[in-house]
Amino acid sequence: MAGPDGDWLARERTVATPGYNRWLLPPCALAIHLCIGMAYGFSVFWLPLGHAIGIVDPIVCKDMTLLQALTTTTCDWRVSDLTWTYSLFFVVLGAAAALWGGWLERAGPRKAGVVAACCWAGGIAIGAIGVSIHQLWLLWLGTGVIGGVGLGLGYISPVSTLIKWFPDRRGMATGMAIMGFGGGALIGSPLADLLMKHFANAGGVGVWQTFLTLAALYFVFMMAGALGYRVPPVDWKPAGWTAPKGSGLVSPWNVHLKNAHRTPQFWLIWLVLLLNVSASIGIIGVASPMIQEIFAGRLFHQPQVAFLDFDTAQKAAAAAVGAGFVGFISLFNIGGRFFWASISDRLGRKTTYAVMLALGALLYGLVAPWSATAGALLVFALTFAVTTSLYGGGFATVPAYLADVFGTQFVGAIHGRLLTAWSTAGVLGPLIVTRMRDSAIAAGTPRAAIYPPIYWVLAALLVAGFVANLFVRPVAERFHMTADELAATRPVGTEAAAAIGTGAGTIGHDGWEPRVLLAWAVVCVPLAWGVWMTATKAVALFVR
Repeated sequence: MAGPDGDWLARERTVATPGYNRWLLPPCALAIHLCIGMAYGFSVFWLPLGHAIGIVDPIVCKDMTLLQALTTTTCDWRVSDLTWTYSLFFVVLGAAAALWGGWLERAGPRKAGVVAACCWAGGIAIGAIGVSIHQLWLLWLGTGVIGGVGLGLGYISPVSTLIKWFPDRRGMATGMAIMGFGGGALIGSPLADLLMKHFANAGGVGVWQTFLTLAALYFVFMMAGALGYRVPPVDWKPAGWTAPKGSGLVSPWNVHLKNAHRTPQFWLIWLVLLLNVSASIGIIGVASPMIQEIFAGRLFHQPQVAFLDFDTAQKAAAAAVGAGFVGFISLFNIGGRFFWASISDRLGRKTTYAVMLALGALLYGLVAPWSATAGALLVFALTFAVTTSLYGGGFATVPAYLADVFGTQFVGAIHGRLLTAWSTAGVLGPLIVTRMRDSAIAAGTPRAAIYPPIYWVLAALLVAGFVANLFVRPVAERFHMTADELAATRPVGTEAAAAIGTGAGTIGHDGWEPRVLLAWAVVCVPLAWGVWMTATKAVALFVR
């Protein structure tokens, strides 16, 4: 596309005009994040896909290799084959965010959001074709790779814009959006379950039809969010707000994308995110079997029954509690994203990370092993609720941390590169937990005694993250952009508004007018439904 006159998605055409309310932007970001957040909930498809051919009972082909599984049309897929889709999501997410973050800053959030919608919804639709003809490679390519690109672009598309619209509340603004990524599975998983039950029949398990339905819904929601994006004029600021004059780590300067990775600050924050995520992502992945193995018969008031001695009814009862536990900590994952990011606006980002990392190390190192050994189920559940909130809080706080350290001009692209820490943690965290767990089981360790050593290793990761965070300092002056360099990077047509007042006709004003309330209702109603569905499952953890 040649330029703004012929490009209706161009950044220049998304500059807000007088009358725009900045509180319209967070619902647009949530609309996208609630859709791509379904990546966390894709495990709902693994068991149905595991008997897509056999329908009632899976058709198992012994000694089938992963290469054979990619193209077989006569054997049902194993769960281990399908979970590669989940791994692809987050590896490609980090790679896409790193590769195209710079393009996003030039093209603007609207164009990036549209591309994200096409990739995420289109990838799921291609995955539906793969399921319908039973070709695993097509499921991987569509949902995992193409969908993963949509994940990466969708995840970072609103970050820079939100920070620029809310310089007075950077943490809260990014926390609202990234909260949506954690909440996407709360909506998508129960919705997918309902759809699969609706479409299932004697000839199929209803997965490909569910994929297509979700793809259509996600495309509509994400396009609405993307087209609703607006960027503020250059040098815009809220009425009556004065920017801090470079106190602490809040820098008034900007660092160019090409220089950000040359600073020690980038790699220190990268390490902090890596260690914070690694300490929780692996244990969250085994949350359901973990609580069943540790508490066994105590989950249903029969403490004398060991985990390996469960009968069919007891397995079902324990599984219900395990599902409730997963739902319970998922709620804290979402809440922590908003809570900790908002708290960081008051405490400062470095202090907030210090608190989160120290608290997490304390809970993993002392409270979790004690509650597991003592059989204190309520303390155990609350411990992991808090650690999961710290996991989510780390994601939501880091964009504002980057804006404080590197400035706002390239924060979206810098954030995209930093997300490679997430991709790395998505491999490292589960590897640590599963290897330690499998080794302990192979050595004959009682199931209840498997986990305390794992908790101590995770605590050590957080201690290392705490130390790395202590070394974050303001960026050296040689990396600061000059006024001329900054002006050269700003898109044409985004000059500052001539006057900024406090009336309803000014740019970026506040106020809960009807259109703002409607925009928030569109995203909050489905989120509230998802929270309710998850909360009803979490009740099984406490009412047994």
